[in-house]
Amino acid sequence: MIDKTLFIFTSIAIIIGILASYSLSMYTVLFYDYNQFHFFIRQLISGTIGIILMWLISKGDPNKIVKNIGFLLFYFFMFLMLIMHFLPENLATSAGGAKRWIRFPLFSISPVEFFKIGFLFFLAWSFSRKYDTVKDIKEEIKIFLPYGILLILLGFLIAILQNDLGQILLLAIAFIVMLLCAGGSLKLFFGLLLGAIISAIILIVSSDHRILRIKQWWALAQSFMLSLLPESMAAPLRIENLPEPYQIHNSLNAIQNGGIFGEGIGNGLIKLGFLSEVHTDIVLAGIAEEFGLLGVIVCSFIFLVIIFRIFKIANRNKTQVGYLFCVGVGIIIGFSFLINAYGISGLTPIKGIAVPFYSYGGSSLIANAIAIGMVLCLSKQTYESS
Repeated sequence: MIDKTLFIFTSIAIIIGILASYSLSMYTVLFYDYNQFHFFIRQLISGTIGIILMWLISKGDPNKIVKNIGFLLFYFFMFLMLIMHFLPENLATSAGGAKRWIRFPLFSISPVEFFKIGFLFFLAWSFSRKYDTVKDIKEEIKIFLPYGILLILLGFLIAILQNDLGQILLLAIAFIVMLLCAGGSLKLFFGLLLGAIISAIILIVSSDHRILRIKQWWALAQSFMLSLLPESMAAPLRIENLPEPYQIHNSLNAIQNGGIFGEGIGNGLIKLGFLSEVHTDIVLAGIAEEFGLLGVIVCSFIFLVIIFRIFKIANRNKTQVGYLFCVGVGIIIGFSFLINAYGISGLTPIKGIAVPFYSYGGSSLIANAIAIGMVLCLSKQTYESS
């Protein structure tokens, strides 16, 4: 039987996201003169589709349906990412000068959200075949080279053409952890980790808007962080006339306003023009203001249960492919939550990564629901054998 706890808690997270899309979208609704239920209805439809797909996939044969869905997501959405940048503006929607969505008559999709899940399965399938016979570091590096070429291609498609460093960062983290879990050596692990850090630095310093985000974060963080150092060391690091940390400042204000019990659903102020589209990337700050610390604890607890169940299924799975795929899904979902939470609390620069299930966005919600459905399907391989 499937892991019902994972299904129930994921469904609860989706329902919370649907409610947040209504409560936190007030300013955007008024600004664009939308119907007050515009985002709620869209997220409700996406959530319903996500829960249905999650359930249907979980009922399938884990030896067939997971493989078929995984390869379909990998190859089809890789193709869409390749052609998306050649499509006219009426078919491909731009954001920040980069095309990220493909537009259809009644909806738009973000190919990278679905590709991530296919990429995780491809890595799980490929690593389980390649890394079970590795004997030395030279052979390991030789095996790694095709993956390195694939990562460079993805970096070009996602970090450069789509101007989305956050997504490629998630994929790189998942790749490195899954490689280690597949039997990769610590030498290669730390080598790849160093390479990922260097690549991220290069991509940051080559982009004005990424440098701006670093400066905005440092404008708020430097007073506290430099206070921990002797003045002789702190003085050279202190930078004057930095840009206003607008997003982080308002996020922290929302968290402070929420207190322990919150302002109440619909009574938050952050959504009233202080930050636009709070229901998307800043959803945790909106939840903190309206539901308080207790609400954040509940939302975090739900997420912890989801991650715990995913890793439990991974640990008990009797196939290497299933084990690695579940690990990858847990890493992607868990780090998405952490990166967003650290960003709104000022611990790291804000990065536009959606919180799985809580943030508004049909592509992200449905793609993550498909991933959980595949994990639920794989959970039958553990429970049936116990």
